[in-house]
Amino acid sequence: MEKGNHSEVTEFILSGLTDHSEMQVPLFGVFLLIYCITLVGNGGMILLITIDPRLHTPMYFFLSNLSFCDLCYSTIISPKMLLNFLTERKSISYTACAVQMNLSVVFTDVECLLLALMAYDRYVAICNPLLYTVTMSRQLCKQLVVGAYAVGVVDSMINTCFIFRLSFCSSNIINHFFCDIPPLLALSCSDTRINEIVLFAFTSCITVSSFLTVLLSYVYIISTILQIRSTEGQPKAFSTCSFHLTAVALYFGTLLFMYLRPTSSYSMATDKVATVFYTVAIPMLNPFIYSLRNTEVKDALRRAMNKLLTNS
Repeated sequence: MEKGNHSEVTEFILSGLTDHSEMQVPLFGVFLLIYCITLVGNGGMILLITIDPRLHTPMYFFLSNLSFCDLCYSTIISPKMLLNFLTERKSISYTACAVQMNLSVVFTDVECLLLALMAYDRYVAICNPLLYTVTMSRQLCKQLVVGAYAVGVVDSMINTCFIFRLSFCSSNIINHFFCDIPPLLALSCSDTRINEIVLFAFTSCITVSSFLTVLLSYVYIISTILQIRSTEGQPKAFSTCSFHLTAVALYFGTLLFMYLRPTSSYSMATDKVATVFYTVAIPMLNPFIYSLRNTEVKDALRRAMNKLLTNS
């Protein structure tokens, strides 16, 4: 791999979502609204789980971390994207681009692993309920979350080092709205085969292993639920898992489409839409997915609102 000369490029230009100037202000309004909903939704979920003792369980501990992850992920991407809607020169410094890519990889990995941990938590709760409190202890849950962040940091550091050793001599225009790995590989004038192998290896390891954990967990969960003879037991068990399966399908489906394919099949227009979905839309949707069909969260919100109204 050819080592890049950093003096060749001191900044990148982000092309953004569209070249049509008349669409910039409307898109700014739409994505500002989405970002505000993301902040309120995920921040509210974290606050609700923190203040309600009935939600101090492993499942909601992982959910609060997922909300924190979504909040951070959206904040890495959205403010710069919103600023670029209102400016003609959509530049980002070489260092800022590296930092943005690094952090986006961290939180992408963490979200994958958290979804897998949440699936394992549901497996233990439904398939081994008598051992649940022992197996999913508070200390173990904290260690699992720390481990997820450690994996994300290692993966991001390796990919960042490999990407920013490349040479970007032909152009500094990134055909995207943030610094992501595929458009940077497409932009480089160096041989990117090693980078593609590293990206594929780490993405396969983390994404596929997380997806398989989810899949196997739900195979056992569904098998156990079908053995429940109670007419009320089956719907209740399914309802506790349905919101998580929805989030899993949305996130992993988009992620597998984005990264587990060669750079030669990279389509800018299609991938921009897919990237908007998993970097901006899913962080906004997750609080609603996990609350609208979740009676425990709705009850906790009702108690919090009643307490607030009573105190006022």
